[in-house]
Amino acid sequence: MSTADEVRRSVLDAARSAYAARGFLGTSIRGVAAAAGVAPEVVRRYYDNREELFAAAMRLPYEPAAALAALLGPGLDGLGERLVRITLTTFSDPEALEELTTLMRAGADAAGASATLREFLEVAIVDRVATRLGVPDARMRVALAASHLVGVAVTRYVLKLEPLASASDEEVVRMVGPAVQAALLGR
Repeated sequence: MSTADEVRRSVLDAARSAYAARGFLGTSIRGVAAAAGVAPEVVRRYYDNREELFAAAMRLPYEPAAALAALLGPGLDGLGERLVRITLTTFSDPEALEELTTLMRAGADAAGASATLREFLEVAIVDRVATRLGVPDARMRVALAASHLVGVAVTRYVLKLEPLASASDEEVVRMVGPAVQAALLGR
């Protein structure tokens, strides 16, 4: 393993610990750098911001800002289906699923873990999608859509409730996409 790989692993380990202890909003690149024993510039060499660092630490299969640009780029039509697809992609990735479920099951600090995930979702996703909707109560609509998506993901990948657990992605998208679209836009 190269020195660069060791540094990156050290940074990600420090980030996971920081997010678990202080939440998304309480974690800074400077604090992660200090915990990893490197300068903040070293962390910024790998990750431009706290969202990218979180995505890497949680082993998400995408970078949130780029994923949102791709989701929102085509417009609001079909956004529900695109959100279902990215949710299925995220939770079907074994490393991302492991990190996210570990975060959700953080034992005695479950409230802190939930706060970390909530803060990340609010900053990286909910607020950005809500600004694009252009409807009254947009933030509530995005939160309702997110709750639907998280519920489907947990039921499918963690609880493995049948027949949802073995359904094809296309079947889930076809059935859940319209409900998410309706939550977002009231159509």
